[in-house]
Amino acid sequence: MKSIINVAFALTVVSTTLFAGNEDRVGSAGASHLLINPWARGSAIGESGIASINGLEAQFNNIAGLAFTDKTQIKFNYSNWMGNAGVALNSAGIAQRISESNVIAISVQSMNYGDVPITTVANPEGNIGFFSPRANVFNVGFAKKFSSSIYGGVNFKVVSENIFNLRASGIALDAGIRYVSGDQQQLKFGIALKNVGPVMKFKGDGLAQQVEYVSNGFIATLENRSASFELPSLLAIGGSYDFILSDESRLSLSASFQANSFSKDQYKLGLDYGMATEKLAFNIRGGFVYEEGLLDQENRSNALVGPTAGFSVDALVGKNQSALGVEYCSRFAGVFGIIHTLGVTISLN
Repeated sequence: MKSIINVAFALTVVSTTLFAGNEDRVGSAGASHLLINPWARGSAIGESGIASINGLEAQFNNIAGLAFTDKTQIKFNYSNWMGNAGVALNSAGIAQRISESNVIAISVQSMNYGDVPITTVANPEGNIGFFSPRANVFNVGFAKKFSSSIYGGVNFKVVSENIFNLRASGIALDAGIRYVSGDQQQLKFGIALKNVGPVMKFKGDGLAQQVEYVSNGFIATLENRSASFELPSLLAIGGSYDFILSDESRLSLSASFQANSFSKDQYKLGLDYGMATEKLAFNIRGGFVYEEGLLDQENRSNALVGPTAGFSVDALVGKNQSALGVEYCSRFAGVFGIIHTLGVTISLN
């Protein structure tokens, strides 16, 4: 217990350095795709599940929740990011319990921006081919149950971004803890520090430029300098409470505060109502994400306008009674339309 308190204290101390509240830093970070939740269930409650999301999805919200994986969990999710913008976000991963207390997970997220025409100074209209920008994140996570009330974990990320002839790569670290209390573990509290790592910088042939000296006709290749950029680190604190309505149903209320280094702080609220029978479970979810200026349509700085909603259905199938689930989430992006996230979850016994 003392070691967990020390970890929580260390996270708080680090956060005071990272989150100085300097408004001049807003929008100056790169790798902003690290802030996108690729999973449907956690997104449907407004990403408020810092203390309540379990299994593989906890790799994004709070890695400590990975420790609640039963045995083996496999997930596939797809999102049409920014609605009508034509950006595809694909996610897949697996979580595996390796002992009574320890769980590991591997997942990958890939953003495909579609085909973009190649243009040059000599060919401003294109017609010389296409390139496909991509942004990828590879995650390796570990979570541990320290006691019946204390859970913790760490998650390592390899981040990459590339266009036609430029590429940037880096690494980042997440850490989180969760405290659980109550006769039926209905009260939860969590804290997570995310996207902490060294700066990134673009490199590649795209920074090289051939120039000709007029005086002697000499041609040389000059390489432009690329500025480095920081990762969008953040600190999230949240809690949740499960209202046990009956043996078959419950209502979970979750709330969290997210302090962002390079964007406005956010307040998140979510509801998850679940019903379960011997063979089937159904959940309906809703949430809201608020930040300063969000309700001012002309001046808000976030494409997402706040509300989220979704549902999931899980059924026991096969001889081993493994769980097969489908999940859906909608996020609203104003003029961009609705972001749909659809996925499948397989939990093996």
